[in-house]
This record gives sequence, C-alpha cells and structure tokens, in this order.
Amino acid sequence: MIDDRQEELAVLHAFDLLEGAVRVSFESTLATDPALAALVCQLRAASTALAHLAPTATPPTALRARVLASVSASSVRDPAPVVPFSPFAFQPWFGWATAACCALAAAWLSLLYVSGRSDATLLRDTQAFNALSLQSAAQQLEAERLLAQRQRSLHEDQLKTLTARVTTLTAEAADLSAQLKREGDLATLKITALASLLKNSPQAVAVAVWDPAKQAGVLHVENLPALASDQDYQLWVVDPQYKDPLDAGTFTVDPETGARRHSIKSKQPIANIAAYAITQEVKGGVVKSAGPFLLLGK
Repeated sequence: MIDDRQEELAVLHAFDLLEGAVRVSFESTLATDPALAALVCQLRAASTALAHLAPTATPPTALRARVLASVSASSVRDPAPVVPFSPFAFQPWFGWATAACCALAAAWLSLLYVSGRSDATLLRDTQAFNALSLQSAAQQLEAERLLAQRQRSLHEDQLKTLTARVTTLTAEAADLSAQLKREGDLATLKITALASLLKNSPQAVAVAVWDPAKQAGVLHVENLPALASDQDYQLWVVDPQYKDPLDAGTFTVDPETGARRHSIKSKQPIANIAAYAITQEVKGGVVKSAGPFLLLGK
C-alpha cells in the first residue's frame, strides 16, 4: 500500500525534483514496489501531456519573409534583410516555457492536495481517539457510581439485619429475666453478652443469664454455623477460685437459624463468674478445652 509520504516523493520524482540520497533511496524502493513504479509512470505521462496543452501559435508574417529572404540571399550572395526585434513576436521557447510552468503548477497543487489529505486524516483520527477516550471515561464513572451504590445498599441491609437481631435478643433476654424473676430475686441474676470471635460469622451473638442462688442459668445463642456430626459446641465458665475453666455442657445449633437455648449447669459450685467462653470440641465435649474460642463474654 502506498502511503502519503511515498505519494509526495512520487510526484517530485516524476518532475525530476529529487536529488541526492533521497533520490537514490526512492529509486531503490521503485525497483521493489511495482505499484509505486506504476504511479510514477502515470505521473510522468501526465506531466508530458501538460506540455501539449500550450496553444498552437502561427509564425508571424515577418518570420516567413525573413526565412525567404535568407534563402534568396544565399543564392545571390546578398545580405539578408534585417527584421526589427519585436517583444511581441513569437518566440520558439514560449510553448515549452508555458508547459513547464503548467507542470510546476500541477506538481505544487499535487503537493498541496496530498498534504491537505494527510492533515484531514490526522484530524479525523484525533477526533475519533478523543471520542473513544470520552466514552471510556464516562463508562468508568458510571461503573464506579453503580458499585458505590450497591455497596452502600449492602451495608444498609446488614446494619438493619444486625439491629433487628440485637433488638430480638434484647427482648428475649428480657423475657428470660422475667421468667427467672418469677422464680427468684432478679437482683441476684448475672446477665452477660458474648461477642463473636469468628471472622466468617461476625454476627454470631449469645446471652447468658446465671442465678447464683440456684446454681443454674440459661444460654441463648444466635447465628452460629452448624458443625459436623462429630463435633459439638462447649460452654465454659471462668471462676477465679478454680485454676481451669469449668465445663458447663455441650450443645448444637439449628442448621438453618444457628440458634439454641442451652441450660447452664456446673458439676462444681460457682461463687463468682468472671467470664464465659464457647469453644468447638469433639462430640460429647472434653475435660479441658482444646478447640478454638468462638465467642467470649466478661
């Protein structure tokens, strides 16, 4: 394919205007590019045709008389008559000069045409690139806006869910307190909330209510993930008078809701509960905690 630069060089070469290294390089390219060589031939033919565009001139009468007188003088050896010079008389080089001027004008117009077409192509490419850049920026802004809106909506939904669960647990704790109050003195009850240590279930919560007088209590958990069939959750009570936490029983949760109400009982008397902990242990529980701590409350 012939580019704009090669077209410019072809026009100049057709009028023999290339010189030096540029001419040598272009002629080397001509030898290997048939399409470019054909273009140069067409331009040379066009420049040759321009020479024939000059109008046909009729020799003036004085020139004819001068030629005849010259022939007669050569036969009688008389000097030829002198024809006065006239600036308006026909000059034999006038036609060629006109053709050369036309050829130069055609070459100049060709250069202007090729240069103008290159500028127009560059302008169109620049406009297309700017339009694509603007469209890409607009699409990116719209995507960021939609992502931010979706994240805000998700956060709002999670906050509403957690708020509803806290409200529900508070109400259930109040119900438990009311129930235990009917059985004993509310002033002696110890109520503790356990927070989740699970990264995959940060919404898991638990509330423990303990009656020191009866050495019994109730634990209510929510949103705990279901365990495998060979594992249990185990509740531990921390009493400063004992070296190790006391076993307060094992339990499982509902696979769908993750909820369970578990009765708190200890094999040893509890004087003062400093903390509760829930761990993940083997089925049936262990004597000393070996699993990870999942919920903790002080």
